[in-house]
Amino acid sequence: MERVVRAVSDDPVRTVGDVGELELIDLIAGHRSVDGTDTGVLVGPGDDAAVLAGGGPVVVSTDALVDGQHFRLDWSTPIQVGAKAIVANAADVMSMGGRVTGFVVSLTCPKDLGVDTLVGLRDGMRTAAARYGAQVVGGDLTAGSQLVIAVTAIGAMDSRSPVRLSTAREGDVLAVSGPLGASGAGLDLLLAGVTGFPTLVAAHCEPSPNLFLAAGATSAGVHAMTDVSDGLISELRTMARQSGCAMTVDPTRVPVLPELAAAAAALHTDPLRWVLGGGEDHELLASFPAGAVPVGWTVIGTVEHRTGGPAVAVTGIDDVDLDAGWRTF
Repeated sequence: MERVVRAVSDDPVRTVGDVGELELIDLIAGHRSVDGTDTGVLVGPGDDAAVLAGGGPVVVSTDALVDGQHFRLDWSTPIQVGAKAIVANAADVMSMGGRVTGFVVSLTCPKDLGVDTLVGLRDGMRTAAARYGAQVVGGDLTAGSQLVIAVTAIGAMDSRSPVRLSTAREGDVLAVSGPLGASGAGLDLLLAGVTGFPTLVAAHCEPSPNLFLAAGATSAGVHAMTDVSDGLISELRTMARQSGCAMTVDPTRVPVLPELAAAAAALHTDPLRWVLGGGEDHELLASFPAGAVPVGWTVIGTVEHRTGGPAVAVTGIDDVDLDAGWRTF
């Protein structure tokens, strides 16, 4: 995504530079206490560190969203951006079979950022964290030339074993927890300035994957699981490489939103480009024993042993671009 240089605050809106660090920390943390054994947070924001109740092995993941690279505030509201940052990290913990217990957020922001933008980010993160039964329990605030939101998600495995990427098995079936391609389509629509597809645009600005299907997957004996953050082909390639297996996916079986075909027609493109290569849907991708796929999942392919040939094959497409998907560099 091309970097956009823009003003984020105009007088008379208060900026973070006007307010100062201590007041901003109070504003972000709020005066409500999140401490208590009922929440799993023993010590929340305001101390040197947060303290969370135990729950067996700990699962930790971190991700950063950069203004102009992962979001734009002329496309998304601050609430949407805050929620998106939380969802991306919750997906990593829950795809491992973990239960999210808290989030730590580090914010780097320009001095001319409006305080109202910071409040919106806070509210979006709080609401999204609560959706997964967790809280934002601490973080850091610093000045910089660009808005960067770095989130660390913390989770507990309780009595479960972690679900790895490397444990897909020959004979398994591949399944996803929800529709793919919507976020990639939404991004292209925004870049092209094409309107009329609000569901797809919303899927990019604030994805809402069905991550709660992870719990049923672990109960059903899922073999391998991840979330689709970099695109379906990219995630399949990673799972295939780490598991030492080959993957075949049938694109006609991948669930999509009803608007996708019309959006592709409006942009004169093939919707499969988004289905196979679009990222940031954050739906779950899993490998199950045949016959053990739980309710809510859609079977899209198989895990195989294949000598020679590509690690990932797509039914009906001879020349698959295995490099399709999000690239950081």
